[in-house]
Amino acid sequence: MTTPSTEQLHAALSTVIDPEIRRPITEIGMVKSATVDADGLAHVGIYLTVSGCPMKETLTRDVTAAVGALAGVTRVEVELDVMSAEQRQQLQTLLRGDNPTREIPFAQPGSLTRVFAVASGKGGVGKSSVTVNLAAAMAGKGLSVGVLDADIYGFSIPRMLGVANRPTQVESMIMPPSAHGVKVISIGMFTKDNTPVVWRGPMLHRALQQFLADVYWGDLDVLLMDLPPGTGDVAISVAQLVPTAEILVVTTPQLAAKEVAERAGSIALQTHQRIAGVVENMSYLPCPHCGESIDVFGSGGGQSVADSLTRSLGARVPLLGQIPIDVRLREGGDNGTPLVLSDPDSVAAKELLAITDALTGKPRGLAGLSLGLTPANR
Repeated sequence: MTTPSTEQLHAALSTVIDPEIRRPITEIGMVKSATVDADGLAHVGIYLTVSGCPMKETLTRDVTAAVGALAGVTRVEVELDVMSAEQRQQLQTLLRGDNPTREIPFAQPGSLTRVFAVASGKGGVGKSSVTVNLAAAMAGKGLSVGVLDADIYGFSIPRMLGVANRPTQVESMIMPPSAHGVKVISIGMFTKDNTPVVWRGPMLHRALQQFLADVYWGDLDVLLMDLPPGTGDVAISVAQLVPTAEILVVTTPQLAAKEVAERAGSIALQTHQRIAGVVENMSYLPCPHCGESIDVFGSGGGQSVADSLTRSLGARVPLLGQIPIDVRLREGGDNGTPLVLSDPDSVAAKELLAITDALTGKPRGLAGLSLGLTPANR
């Protein structure tokens, strides 16, 4: 029986993607050894980034499947080892380069990542539900997506996206866990049980800065930031740390929500940020008997907010969509499966998918970005 060559083993292992770094394990120094005995028994040594790596079972399974599929392999034994401090430093250099400065990649002039800061004037309008469903829908379109839970006091994103694992630290880098193809980071991943976070403004700014600079997000197409309600410290910090972030305002149709949503959007006047648009949540309740729309919270609030912001900013702010009340939207947040995945044909999911298309219809490109070129002296 012919056993696989070294090249064939390497080719098979190159199909195994690290679940956290999202790169082939052969590219990031995770393959320690790979041999096959004459009787077809394959021995594969894998370096884990840290001893408590939460993805070790996934890696073992994927390596076993990839190598076991080779002709001539009868069985696969995977031996796990742990990277040395020097190897972890080399990995960090490979991923981040040798620049020791903690930079926020999304704030750099050449960044092609679109950052949406999802904001609301008041709590209870479904801002987080909108965020997780948009993130899942964008990932479903094949985009590389991350969600930063910037609501430090009222974090809820990990539960709503069904994130079970905690981040892994490699040297000074934090590897975010993922769910439904979305990378996620939240202060809730660093607190014990349901312990409240009691911080003042400077601590909030520092946490946000660390989530943006120290987390290894990779090459994202879109980063969604779930902001706390209002126009406080976090909203100001986002404008300072990621000035190119676009504000996505979430409101409900009622008058009280409309007024505070306008204030949340008007912060763009002071921070000089672009408003991507307005999303009206809980727009109406489809009658389960006749199908007619019941305006539980009134009507017209979203369009009114969009019109008011258009007048204030002097630039068109569109109403991107009106999401109806659907109990499954709430249930999806409780069980960690967004509605756009569990029932994409529902009316609410279709509206969320349409909002996704409106936000991501503009492809990434260099238009509008400074290339840092200066004319030559003649």
